[in-house]
Amino acid sequence: MSLDQLRQSLNEVHSGLSDARAHTDRAKELLEEYRRVIVASQAQAQPWLPSQLPQALEQLDGQRDRLTGIGDLLEHYQARL
Repeated sequence: MSLDQLRQSLNEVHSGLSDARAHTDRAKELLEEYRRVIVASQAQAQPWLPSQLPQALEQLDGQRDRLTGIGDLLEHYQARL
């Protein structure tokens, strides 16, 4: 594999990571919006929320952090080429 092919492949991976980050961000936005809708619709002192919601939000944050780390590593690797 030539250096140009490697750079092109890394750019494609980087693009995929950017897409994955955008999807993760959108999923988190949707879950947060879901939480607001549930709370607003119930309008009570202790609204019911699915027990899995906080864990889902945490997992999305973790995924986002991992994707950012992978992107940083790719950028560092590309800079060394």
